[in-house]
Amino acid sequence: MIRQLPFAVCLTLALSLPVVAQQSNPPDKPLDVKSSIGDLHLGKDADAHAAGLPAYPGARSRHEENNDPLNFALLTENLGLKLVVAKYESDDAPAKVIAFYRDKLKKYGKVLECHSENHGSLELHDTKDSSDNKELKCDENSGPVVELKAGAESDQHVIAIEPGEGGKGSTFTIVYVYKHGKKGDL
Repeated sequence: MIRQLPFAVCLTLALSLPVVAQQSNPPDKPLDVKSSIGDLHLGKDADAHAAGLPAYPGARSRHEENNDPLNFALLTENLGLKLVVAKYESDDAPAKVIAFYRDKLKKYGKVLECHSENHGSLELHDTKDSSDNKELKCDENSGPVVELKAGAESDQHVIAIEPGEGGKGSTFTIVYVYKHGKKGDL
């Protein structure tokens, strides 16, 4: 029970800080809290670099209403969570973006190519299982969205690429998920 207390405190802090941040920080300024129990980062400062990847040449950041970029990290001695979500658009065809990121993802391991109806099939499974370095897999394999995945369930990079509006260019989302915790903490 004592071991779970820091996690409960951090989670409570993480859930309550956006309200404090809105009152004391400009809306686009990241919120950083460092304490003896852990560190918290919450911001809209997500980009390819924050996800450990280069930006696609000439790509433009894409902001959607109620769907801003997200850079969230909560790190304690027993728990680590990091989520980076950044959206982009490019005048280049999806095939060029796919080729670029297929090469860049190789440094994180075997690159898996999946096809889905819509992006968002991240494998965020419960990590109470002691082997959280399971290989990634495709949840489905048909559809217009190409998802490139590399890493393991506990440390994964996913890029979802699809044709742009009207079939011109492409849009893509870069997602990085990192999680670690002692058995029973997550």
